[in-house]
Amino acid sequence: MSNVMEAIKTRSSTRGYTDEPLTQEELSALLHAGLQAPTAANRQEIHFTVLKGDNPILAELEAEKNRLRDLASPPHNFYYEAPVVVVLSADSEFRWSALDAGIAVENMALAAEELGLGNLIIGCIYDAMRGEKKAYFSQAMKFPENYEYEIAIAFGHKAVSKEPHTYDADAQVTYL
Repeated sequence: MSNVMEAIKTRSSTRGYTDEPLTQEELSALLHAGLQAPTAANRQEIHFTVLKGDNPILAELEAEKNRLRDLASPPHNFYYEAPVVVVLSADSEFRWSALDAGIAVENMALAAEELGLGNLIIGCIYDAMRGEKKAYFSQAMKFPENYEYEIAIAFGHKAVSKEPHTYDADAQVTYL
């Protein structure tokens, strides 16, 4: 049995990956973790689009993100050259979709940690995915009708490591 608390304590955002691809078993386990996530009213409305890191649509998305942010090309793309990026989309008319996608992506992040894989939860492409090219990106990523981007996550084998972030429970928690 896995130790969820240990995965929570040790997980951190990975910003550097090796060229080693994920196995089909690893990818299936990650997707299963996302699909197992609870959803409001058990709607199970989250859709997962799996992209290999060399998919041309990711380069187009990077360019649009940079254009909207008025950035020159940064040294790394938004997914830090990870071999897999999973984009989560959901029903644009269901009020709890963003929350449901966040729960699913956290399940996937913890599963990746348990498997010894690096991961990076990605929100920085929100404006590009929801902007003037929204329909183009939605079609290119084969989102179901009336679905829109919620969040993404990159996966791969870690080339770098980072300590998990610290927190100040006294400042961040209130007991009533």
